Amino acid sequence: MYSTSSSILGKPRLLIIGCGDVGMRLLPILVKTHKVYVLTTQESKLASLREIGVIPFIGNLDDYKSLKKLAFLAPSVIHLAPPNQEGPKDLRTRNLLRVLSQGGLTKRFIYISTSGVYGDCKGDFVDETRVVAPTSPRGQRRHDAEQQLRSWAVHHQVRVTILRVPGIYAGNRLPIERLKLGTPALKNEEDVYTNHVHADDLARMVLLSFYRGLPQRVLNASDASWMKMGEYFDLVAKSFHLQPPQRVTFEELRAQVTPQMLTFMKESRRLKNDRLQEIGFRFTYPTVKDFLDTQKQQQGSLF
Repeated sequence: MYSTSSSILGKPRLLIIGCGDVGMRLLPILVKTHKVYVLTTQESKLASLREIGVIPFIGNLDDYKSLKKLAFLAPSVIHLAPPNQEGPKDLRTRNLLRVLSQGGLTKRFIYISTSGVYGDCKGDFVDETRVVAPTSPRGQRRHDAEQQLRSWAVHHQVRVTILRVPGIYAGNRLPIERLKLGTPALKNEEDVYTNHVHADDLARMVLLSFYRGLPQRVLNASDASWMKMGEYFDLVAKSFHLQPPQRVTFEELRAQVTPQMLTFMKESRRLKNDRLQEIGFRFTYPTVKDFLDTQKQQQGSLF
């Protein structure tokens, strides 16, 4: 197992960039074995992060000067923060790598990317050898970050593992409000294949990749459920006794959803996740249905 220690004494040091839902699921595990530093933009999170046992820092990836303290913090980095909201380039990752280069301390780096880098694959099965072809600005920024990281890692002799993540879901990350609002979905003949991963499973993928991931390796961080988007909405609606969405054409839907949501409805692919075997990963929730069935059982046991 890979050692992240930079010193014989004390716990090995680890820096986490951005700490949203997935990061918060990781922290209780990581603080047991590491001295964990967290970069956050939210002062309101400082107290809760300290209670978990981490050392938080206020900083902003958009502001290079606010990152200088990160240069000599830790030899291992888990980058969970999203890129900037506009443009084809990930300027935030560029700022981060610039400051880490000054310290020259980094030896291990985990990056959370998106399966959006593959673009529209017309419903094909997609493994990590597929040539990327991002069509959305969001996918282009992630692809730019991947390219930056790979080049930087070779130059600085850093072990980088990239996880390409599809739609993340959890009990608090289901399309309940969308269903309650009655937002329609695409007709089956125009619908796209989507891919999913539960937030708990993703957190464990990050953890196992940190210890076992091969250098300069890409992994599809997806579960085994290949569903069309409308089928996903129908499944959640049935589980929560909600009205399933009306099915409409793409042109009819265009006027009823945000431009960002529309980009997801232009891309269809079925991710293959065979490489997860390299890190010895086993799913808690192999499919979305498995999770929803577990939720039903837990709710039933309360009565």
